[in-house]
Amino acid sequence: MPKLLKAIGKKSILKTLCSLNHLMRTVTAATHRLQFYFEYSVFNQPEYFDHFIDLFYLWRKHRYPFWLERGIFGLLACKDQGEILELCCGDGFNARNFYSIRAKSIVAVDFEKDVIRFAQKYNSAPNIQFLTIDIRHAMPQGVFDTIIWDGAIEHFTETEIDELLKEIKPRLKDGGCLSGYTIVEKTEGKSHSLHEYEFKSKEDLFRFLTPYFKNVRVFETVYPIRHNLYFWASDSILPMDSGWMGQIRT
Repeated sequence: MPKLLKAIGKKSILKTLCSLNHLMRTVTAATHRLQFYFEYSVFNQPEYFDHFIDLFYLWRKHRYPFWLERGIFGLLACKDQGEILELCCGDGFNARNFYSIRAKSIVAVDFEKDVIRFAQKYNSAPNIQFLTIDIRHAMPQGVFDTIIWDGAIEHFTETEIDELLKEIKPRLKDGGCLSGYTIVEKTEGKSHSLHEYEFKSKEDLFRFLTPYFKNVRVFETVYPIRHNLYFWASDSILPMDSGWMGQIRT
């Protein structure tokens, strides 16, 4: 290998590899663009979103980082070597690529069998268990350090949200935290035909959480195409509170 490097030249090898990888990224972006087109323009909108489309196509096209915010803000609520329950996990991208690095174990559930099969195939990790469960009828048993409800609370009616929060609260350990993400309804109406209830504001989301948790934080990021809401709720300390960093190994 050293002789080959000397013969060809290190700079030539790196230049070739960079060009090859650029070509592969271009091809991958094009195929994910096609997937996005067929899923959202030709066929019915799917119940879940394949975040590899974000990674390989939409992020490069629009430069919006909010799809990464979701995983990062959820990760902030996760204790080191904690037990995590992710509700409505979708494609499993966040479970694998954000939460699994810190978790002792993750139970990730969704009601669609095809979604769970996708997650198991493309986003598996040794400490993740993907299960097909409809949380409206059978919330997973056990207690957890963190429960994550990301990009899904808006898929339920107001009554269902309230009933699910009643089921979520006793499944949190002492000091446990509920973490999640949703969107603000646009002036022209709902962003997705499958959404049951889109929130009107931070205050609107806040009112659902305060009956069940002593400490609630709702914050937002706003982009030209989306108004995002993030939430943490607990009877104990929240991420970014005084003393919070003492709970996380760095």
